[in-house]
Amino acid sequence: MKVALVNPPRFGGIPVIREDRCEITDRGSLVPPYSLIQIAAQLKEHQLIVIDANGMNMSHEQLRKRLEAFCPDVVVFRFTPTTFDNDMEVAKIAKQLREDTLTIGMCWTLRQFAERVLRERPELDIYVVGDYEVVVSRLLEVLEQGGDVRKVEGVAFFEDGEFVITPSCHAAFDYDSLPMPAYEYLPPLSTYHINTRHGSPFTIMYTSKGCPYNCIYCTVRRTVWKGRSAQSILDEIRYLKEHHGIRTISFFDETFTFDRERVVELCEGLCEEGLNIRWYCNTRVDHVDAELLRLMRRAGCRGMSFGAESGSDEILKRAKKGATAEQTERAVRLARAAGIKTYLSFMFGLPGESWDTVHETIEFVGRVLPNGAQFNIAVPYPSTELYEHALEKGYIPRELDWRQLFQHRSVMRTEHMSQEELEQARRLAYRSLYFNPRWILSNVLFVLREPTEAPLAVKYYLKSLKNLLVHNMEHAH
Repeated sequence: MKVALVNPPRFGGIPVIREDRCEITDRGSLVPPYSLIQIAAQLKEHQLIVIDANGMNMSHEQLRKRLEAFCPDVVVFRFTPTTFDNDMEVAKIAKQLREDTLTIGMCWTLRQFAERVLRERPELDIYVVGDYEVVVSRLLEVLEQGGDVRKVEGVAFFEDGEFVITPSCHAAFDYDSLPMPAYEYLPPLSTYHINTRHGSPFTIMYTSKGCPYNCIYCTVRRTVWKGRSAQSILDEIRYLKEHHGIRTISFFDETFTFDRERVVELCEGLCEEGLNIRWYCNTRVDHVDAELLRLMRRAGCRGMSFGAESGSDEILKRAKKGATAEQTERAVRLARAAGIKTYLSFMFGLPGESWDTVHETIEFVGRVLPNGAQFNIAVPYPSTELYEHALEKGYIPRELDWRQLFQHRSVMRTEHMSQEELEQARRLAYRSLYFNPRWILSNVLFVLREPTEAPLAVKYYLKSLKNLLVHNMEHAH
């Protein structure tokens, strides 16, 4: 079969990240479609192209011409809630060019609304609701053999007017059994960057998926953790270094340090092989310690993002975060001592949020002084406990418009704050941090201790200032 894997065009000129839990617009970053090249690596027996329209800043018309020239039997693409109509144009174009083209879409966030998605967009034939890493290749295998799609786990579709959704176990499949992502189908990795273009060639990479914790706002909560071995990760990094001259990697795992022993083995391997890359990761504040952080720094870790969420322990408790503000402060302190930059993510609008807890968070950030911070509005994503809470309280309509689920725009109130007040709180938090002389001084001192970080630090601050003053932090993080 002829298969096209498509990362749709940008949203009104703004780059989009379409990777499971991270399905957002982001004015400051341009990341490769890692999930698509994971799939591509399993489909090499087919005639195959990967079109990163987002990365190459292609218009829908340019995408149409690429698809017309290739004439695929199957088009597989990702979509997100907020860029839904923009992304669904891929399926529409495919059907206009060739009516019998099979269109397959993937969006982690909207799985609960699979039937509604398919009803709204009849040009989408199949919605992958399971783990794309194993579902897509199995689906195409069954289709090519003329088999019964109902026997493929983790797909939704209409058949003779009947909605069908097959069971999706999200089992802990062997991550190491997957082939290395097919980077050769992408444009040069110098195309991509996160926050700033400093440090390219750049890519993201998954070394694990899933998170067993119970945070009420998270779309991947209580999912089975699936990790790759340290050797598998080293093999991929070595390949990237030798064939693509990679300089910077952002590990996109939900909780990179979940398995401490694995991280130690990886870091020791990076040091022994002298691969000399800069890397960044996301993790929880209760999954780091001083010894581990020092080793990570020696192995090339230059920055870590922690999901702090709030500076109020009462809010954290109601959000079922399973961590405290004190643990966040400790994690930042330990990372700073190890020479690792810290980025904290917060959200306003969790249950119980009030102006008092907003100010508690702002004061907390001003005291802890991470190198950077991201302030979002809590989003009631489908399938989360926060969504059910908002429905029960009447804070959102039952027919929620997923196109409005931006992280910079409120779609629900809290017991004590209106939607407008939550957006005001977000803007106040950004101004309070970025115009804080103590925060600016702390970053200057960090750069003096780590002079190689100066170019990135300056570019990050200028980018953030522009987003704040020019774009009011819309589509920015």
